[in-house]
Amino acid sequence: MSHLLIIGGSDAGINAALRAREMDSSMDISVLVADRFPNYSICGLPFYLSGEVPDWQTLAHRTIEEIERQAIRLWLGHRAVNIDPPNKTVTAVNQESQPRRLNYDRLIIATGAVSARPTLAGLDLPGVFHLRRMGDGFSIERYMSARHPESAIILGSGYIGLEMADALTRKGLTVTLLNRSGRILTELDPELGDMIRGELSKHGVGVVDRIDITSIEKKDQKLTVRNSQSVPLESDLVLVATGVAPETTLAGKAGVVTGIRQAIQVNRAMETNIKDIYAAGDCVETWHRLLNKYAYLPLGTTAHKQGRVAGENAAGGSQEFSGTLGTQVVKIFDLVVARTGLLDKEALEAGFDPLTVKMETWDHKVYYPGASSLHIRLTGDRKTKRLLGAQMIGSYGAEVSKRLDILATALFNGMTVESLNHLDLSYTPPLSSPWDPVQLTAQAWSLEQKFFCH
Repeated sequence: MSHLLIIGGSDAGINAALRAREMDSSMDISVLVADRFPNYSICGLPFYLSGEVPDWQTLAHRTIEEIERQAIRLWLGHRAVNIDPPNKTVTAVNQESQPRRLNYDRLIIATGAVSARPTLAGLDLPGVFHLRRMGDGFSIERYMSARHPESAIILGSGYIGLEMADALTRKGLTVTLLNRSGRILTELDPELGDMIRGELSKHGVGVVDRIDITSIEKKDQKLTVRNSQSVPLESDLVLVATGVAPETTLAGKAGVVTGIRQAIQVNRAMETNIKDIYAAGDCVETWHRLLNKYAYLPLGTTAHKQGRVAGENAAGGSQEFSGTLGTQVVKIFDLVVARTGLLDKEALEAGFDPLTVKMETWDHKVYYPGASSLHIRLTGDRKTKRLLGAQMIGSYGAEVSKRLDILATALFNGMTVESLNHLDLSYTPPLSSPWDPVQLTAQAWSLEQKFFCH
């Protein structure tokens, strides 16, 4: 009997285990889970903390019982501390620090990522939090229940920072977002970031730009965030949301080669440089489908797919990861913003000849009540007319994410901008127009492209 051992029980690890089981009903499959929460939706924590999701247990993609029903052994509360490739063993310790050695024929490393820790004093003070694991969410919840904070400072204006600004505001806290750059959500064009800034302001969230934090201090019951502007900022709670870093210390000690930002180097079969060791998820480099090279893009959707590929191949398959387009979406209060592919400047850096058009249009026929505006940016290559990327922002309920998914699908299949007009998309006045907003933007791009060509 073949033994598959997986280190990590989040998106990539559990998907790998489930796919391996589908491929081989006789394989012995074990998963080391550092905490006691396998296959939980970490992405759902802001909505649990806001109160929108009342029961944390519903964040489980699958229950422990459902996973074990697939004959997958879960070693809960076991953290891997050593990989010995020559002897094909992994040493793990439980929460009482008792060691256990496990053998494997095939190994999948799915250790994920950890919260990035900026180099400043005070990160471990009571009331200062990161948000990466279920335990982080519980710590924040316990603190709020016990201390009843009235104010919060968030370091960082990325996806987690913005979602938590929304969540904490809904809980009644006064929230201030500290932003090192002058932009909100640098993954978007500045003008769209300004729309998000307006939404934050509308809901009472303050934003302080171009601020470098020097330390966090605690005095009495207040936290003081000291900074380069020499104006100390006080709050009852501080959330550090300055990004993530791949968790690859264990892999590196075992001789697994790392690359971009110390993420594990894998091929598209999710194989590492060591025979019979695979890796997947937020701990690995990711193949970018448009750029035709590897990047570090930690996304839950990507982790699910990579885990499935690693599990299939560890069970004898020959699958390849098809690549990422960096498709992302976030809801901030009443706005939804999404992107896929390349921004204009990224396309230019990649050697394309990009043209980006902007369009504002209605999400459905304006004569039907409730129509709201959509702001769309479409990027294509002037010479080949190939679609390169898109950004979109609109109100919650305007189907922003699903319209963006049309463009992500077109990107995945290498379509031209003009060919979007041939798609047979659904229409009824309460939901769209005969020409969907995506297609109207494609038509505007084609007109602009002809103008530039002449």
